[in-house]
Amino acid sequence: MTNLAITVIADDRPGIITRVASALAGHRMNLTDSSMTVLSGHLAMTLICTGKTPIDDIREAMREAAGDDLIIHVHPVTESSPPAVPVDSYLLTVHGADRPGIVAELTGVVAAAGGNITDLTTRLAGGLYVLAAEIDLPAAADAEALRARIAATAAELGVDAGLQPLERDEL
Repeated sequence: MTNLAITVIADDRPGIITRVASALAGHRMNLTDSSMTVLSGHLAMTLICTGKTPIDDIREAMREAAGDDLIIHVHPVTESSPPAVPVDSYLLTVHGADRPGIVAELTGVVAAAGGNITDLTTRLAGGLYVLAAEIDLPAAADAEALRARIAATAAELGVDAGLQPLERDEL
């Protein structure tokens, strides 16, 4: 079985997802996980797919799909299984005046507590910076201590931050 991570970067326009997904479907590759977003007019997409087609054939198919206007990278990955350690999920929200270091400082606090960021989104609207991050913490982690460290770091940065439990939807 071939397990691949495929990244796509391009100037955004209609049809890019169809172009890439059709090329993969043509080689009977199954999209098992994906994320796509548009950032300042640029599409960024990551796909995880599986199938029996050899990686070199998929790389060639992606070269053809890329043409001269998409940047596509194909990387082999191993199948992963859910974490064996129970985790609790949280949502970190941050908003305030924009300045360098917000992401670096607050994600550093989360990492120091053993937290794994599973999704991160930031937006700058005028001078207001907004961050939302989904975090998995080991069940044994001290969420209240993390909340206090986040609050202290946010105060140093001059932003507001909150950490709330998150209910995960299981598919």
